[in-house]
Amino acid sequence: MSAVFPNGGAVLNDLGLILPEIILLIGGLFIFCLDVASDPKAQGKRTGASYMALSILFIAAALLASMLQLKVTEPQVAYGMMTIDGFAMFIKVTILTGMLLVAIAGGGYMNKRTENRSEFWTFFIMVSLAMCVAASANNLVLIYIAIEFLSITSYMLAGFLRADRRSNEAGLKYFLYGSVASAVMLYGISLLYGATGSLYLSDIATFFAAAMEGHESIQGIAFAAIPATVLTLAGLGFKASLAPFYQWAPDTYDGSPTPVATYLSTASKTAAFAVIVRVFVVGLAPFQVNWVPILAGLSIITMTMGNLAALRQTNVKRMLAYSSVAQAGYILMGLVAVTTFSTSGMDGLNGVLLYLFAYLFTNVGAFLVIMAVEETTGSTELSAFHGLIHRAPGLAVMFVIFLLSLTGIPLTGGFLGKFYVFGAAIQHQYFWLAAAGLVNAGIAAFYYLNVVRTMFFTDDKGTVLNAPMGIQISLVICTVATLWMGVYPATVIEWVNTASAQILAVAQ
Repeated sequence: MSAVFPNGGAVLNDLGLILPEIILLIGGLFIFCLDVASDPKAQGKRTGASYMALSILFIAAALLASMLQLKVTEPQVAYGMMTIDGFAMFIKVTILTGMLLVAIAGGGYMNKRTENRSEFWTFFIMVSLAMCVAASANNLVLIYIAIEFLSITSYMLAGFLRADRRSNEAGLKYFLYGSVASAVMLYGISLLYGATGSLYLSDIATFFAAAMEGHESIQGIAFAAIPATVLTLAGLGFKASLAPFYQWAPDTYDGSPTPVATYLSTASKTAAFAVIVRVFVVGLAPFQVNWVPILAGLSIITMTMGNLAALRQTNVKRMLAYSSVAQAGYILMGLVAVTTFSTSGMDGLNGVLLYLFAYLFTNVGAFLVIMAVEETTGSTELSAFHGLIHRAPGLAVMFVIFLLSLTGIPLTGGFLGKFYVFGAAIQHQYFWLAAAGLVNAGIAAFYYLNVVRTMFFTDDKGTVLNAPMGIQISLVICTVATLWMGVYPATVIEWVNTASAQILAVAQ
């Protein structure tokens, strides 16, 4: 499969299809060049605010371009390697919304803590670009390049506060684990290419489908799919923080600057699941009977290990890191139950998308409350949240909403996501998987509600909290979106059904 451009119109059409990526590329390069051309003596808070404003502008423009492409009714391919369909657009809108919220809320936080402001905002835009490319990639080489681009920029951002020992440790651990995971994933990709002779997911699916139908000449080669699947999943599971590939997450989230930890736990995880869905649902669809048990086992292990580890934490930021691991296990339930035919409207994949969208606003909001507390108290320990209802009633109430959503309480977005992934598992008779999920949801409720108890039922005469305006704006958006999805989910459900239908049609 190759891209052929017989005329200039085709080139312009392809450029239009990747407009969000082009906007982000121009934005990152513009800020970098602006810094190079500026007077070093003029660097200061005003310059940091300017870089922040430019970054927000470019990310918002890319988000708008992605939303305009939501009207695409038929999947299209740009340059032969990027699929522009409803699924990719949904993922891009989710990613860019998260990055925009983080930029608005966390920009001031980072500008106060580093003098290398232009570098931070350049990396921030470039990591957004990497995630958008990963969401559309249909070629194994481009998938690997996008994941590596995402990983390298994330390593830099995790360890960006050079004078902070914990930030340096977070970046180093992330890099060491990530290097091994990337090598393992690349070996899995090489096995897929060696077995099928193609790097394109659609061609790989066609080859394996023929092998499954009994073509003796290639039937033996199909056995390479099993080790290739395991190795590729190990690399992608690292980015999605699936067990047992999550060891980097707690230390990295805890030591990273809070805005970086926020996007790692939401936007980066969304991009990783987008790649997992496209590789497994499109490229390895003929082997669904083989990889479903693997993913089901990983789902149970991931949610159980994440929740049990979170129970022991006294640091709220670290608790949310382990919680993020557990949430990945719930999301994986939807992929286990994915099907191209559903009588109930729960095809598994729409549950994955609903969960990712709801989780974005819920977890970004939770981390932003932590950021606001950290700004005033300098701590993210549970003791810093004592009596928060008296010191910052608005923050406390919003944090309760986010924690209830993470628990899966009705009238929140988190409940909608859990309802769809649990419903898909039950519909396809994975009762044992749904039962494991329900037990883990009960375990999670204990440590989430413990934070609520600390905020409402402990006395503390600490400093009154005044969250910066950027954090307040993002928190209000996250709160409204979380409640909106729980109270009136019809619009989002229709949106995800369209997105999932397009990619499942390719898998048939």
